[in-house]
Amino acid sequence: MVTFAIVGRPNVGKSTLFNRLIGRQHAIVDDQPGVTRDRREGDGALASLRFRVIDTAGLEEASDGSLEDRMRYQTELAIVGADVTLLVVDARVGITPVDKFFAGEIRKSGAHVILVCNKCEGKIGASGVAESWTLGLGEPVAISAAHGEGLVDLHDAMLEAADKQGLAGVLTGDDILTTHEDDDDLPDNDAEAPLDAEGNPVDVWQDEAAKQPMRIAIVGRPNMGKSTLINSLLDEDRLLVGPEAGITRDSIELPFEWQGRPYKLVDTAGMRRRARVVDKVEKLMVDDALRAIQYAHLCVLLIDATEELHKQDLSIARLIANEGRAIVIGANKWDAVRNKQESAMQISDRLKTSMSQLKGVPVVQMSGLHKKGLGNLLKAADDMYAVWNTRVSTGRLNRWLEIMLEAHPPPLVEGRRLRIRYVTQIKTRPPTFALFVSRPADLPDSYLRYLSTGLRNDFGLRGIPIRMVMRKRENPFA
Repeated sequence: MVTFAIVGRPNVGKSTLFNRLIGRQHAIVDDQPGVTRDRREGDGALASLRFRVIDTAGLEEASDGSLEDRMRYQTELAIVGADVTLLVVDARVGITPVDKFFAGEIRKSGAHVILVCNKCEGKIGASGVAESWTLGLGEPVAISAAHGEGLVDLHDAMLEAADKQGLAGVLTGDDILTTHEDDDDLPDNDAEAPLDAEGNPVDVWQDEAAKQPMRIAIVGRPNMGKSTLINSLLDEDRLLVGPEAGITRDSIELPFEWQGRPYKLVDTAGMRRRARVVDKVEKLMVDDALRAIQYAHLCVLLIDATEELHKQDLSIARLIANEGRAIVIGANKWDAVRNKQESAMQISDRLKTSMSQLKGVPVVQMSGLHKKGLGNLLKAADDMYAVWNTRVSTGRLNRWLEIMLEAHPPPLVEGRRLRIRYVTQIKTRPPTFALFVSRPADLPDSYLRYLSTGLRNDFGLRGIPIRMVMRKRENPFA
């Protein structure tokens, strides 16, 4: 697939163009310059063209070692890895010395360049388009990414640039572009149980969906080492890292393979308490992180093992549980912990008292910086993903229900015993069970917790959220 890198100085509309080409509002967009920091990739489409597009941080002159310098390095890597570079300038502002400097740098690199003049809606950008000829990058393409104007000319320019490299056939391939965000919307019927070696149906098994690549979102408070962990897993400096808190802004999805199994890793922005979030961009960052949790299969919650478990850590864990995602807790910076046994006990005790609904969630001791415990982290993720995809046969569930009802019958309501007639699993991811009750509204939450605890203990559904819905069988004589 042909790759296009979108580059330019800050606030010229690179992320707006990226969103326009991929057809979704993925990259965070704001009038404030310098919002984008990491490289963000996506599958783009423009009429019949199918391609890969990379959004980059704004090119700025910066001192060595600074955050801006590291952002510029990530942008340079995108230019080297792309087949064609889209250099975006702001036609309303005109050509600035920064545009001229970086146009010269890109020209020296020998990259194939398309000069894009953005914000050309109306006639306001006409002078900027004429001035852009002075950059010596050929004929400029006038567009308005925000309003969708000039995309026909951009289409022709992209096709011509690909044709010069012999890639036009790849760019206009007949493959259908799919952009499914979440495979959990697929129909989840009551699948038949597989057979064991003797030809008998098994009672508990993993759903077919467990064979799909797992999407893992790395979440946590700011400065927990989320981007460092992903860089260590990928064994490359793919994401921007540093001592500054809150470097990551966009949620970046990256393909990854471990022991022959494919994964999708999603880096997210640090999530602070809502009361402390006042900046507009930070609100957009948190919304993006929440969206990443919603579309994830499993979330790795990173905590700082050198500190006590923070209240915000527990809030994020509850949020993951409410979304029905599987969870693994990564006790990061474990190499810096002095009393490891005491720290492990504190984390375990706090989880037992504050997160009873996730009883049995694995806590992996690790160090993303020093690449310690990463294999254990992925092994725990595989185990929890299997549990998250667990399906129990209806026959086995109702034999279990009889035992539970006999041990602890439902309560009396108005002198009559509530009756639970039937239970069945209606979906996985997370495991969801339907109870057919004579009077659903009167069944107390305490009894539902009793049944949920029984399901966890008897079917190994540890550390994941379980959902139970109540239904009332229709009266055929009504």
